[in-house]
Amino acid sequence: MSEEVKMEEVKMEEVKQESEEKQGFFRRLVSGLTKTRDNIISGMDNIFSGFSRIDEEFYEELEEVLIMGDLGVQATDNILEDLKEKVRARHIKEPSECRQLLIDSIKEQMDIGETAYEFEDRTSVVMVIGVNGVGKTTTIGKLAGKLRSRHKKVVLAAADTFRAAAGEQLKEWADRAQAELIGGQEGSDPASVVYDAVAAAKARHADVLLCDTAGRLHNKKNLMEELKKMNRIIDREFPDAYRETLVVLDATTGQNALMQAKEFNEVADITGIILTKMDGTAKGGIAVAIQAELGIPVKYIGVGETIEDLQKFDADEFVNALFTTEKPEE
Repeated sequence: MSEEVKMEEVKMEEVKQESEEKQGFFRRLVSGLTKTRDNIISGMDNIFSGFSRIDEEFYEELEEVLIMGDLGVQATDNILEDLKEKVRARHIKEPSECRQLLIDSIKEQMDIGETAYEFEDRTSVVMVIGVNGVGKTTTIGKLAGKLRSRHKKVVLAAADTFRAAAGEQLKEWADRAQAELIGGQEGSDPASVVYDAVAAAKARHADVLLCDTAGRLHNKKNLMEELKKMNRIIDREFPDAYRETLVVLDATTGQNALMQAKEFNEVADITGIILTKMDGTAKGGIAVAIQAELGIPVKYIGVGETIEDLQKFDADEFVNALFTTEKPEE
């Protein structure tokens, strides 16, 4: 069998596996969004069926439901303005006819262009930040596992040296993902860990270097200086590497997650968001708020504990899962 045919078969197998994974993930997403759906959709459907005409009170009730679902004030305003425009332009009189229009308006608010995943296919350095407790280290481990399943060579930098046991936790994930770990002593200089990790990634011709960095926000100046120092080292030592900075946020914290994203965006050039713990939260609408208010793409979403439960975020799929009323087929 020729090398080309072998490569084609491997590619086809990867596509098939990805398709099956996505179908399974959509089922878990529908299931994981149950609390959010109960929180937002039941309220909306009551409005669509309870009102006999479209008036200011109708829009006020919708506004309340959207804000309570953590879509945020700005996104809610934009969605309702768009809805009103569509209702006027199409001369719609029945509230029940607004349901699909509202879904379309939410999708449009979340559309911030194509979400690029260039770092997966280039020699890259990915900085991952996030406050303690959001699942940052676990997420990095899952990301490493996903990259390894695509036969990428991955090096992990344990540069969150101030959080007790962060290194041990990352080592477990590194072993599981069969990725190399570069770490330092607890309390050591995070930038020196990044320096060593960059040297290791270059020497071993790694495809992706994932850096677990400190994400304390109580002193933004310290955090900013720390991130600047790390970035200077990467710029100097690895100038050709493609750069990505991802912030991990806990969806269950709702508007707090949005505030964290805003604060991190002030101290770092955030290129993407990873939303964890989407399963079991009534605040899943925060995904809409983040994309609409910050214009930063949600790149990955987590709905469980396993590697398969971290998937690329698709806004259309997310809104469809949020509004679906049918139980997904097993």
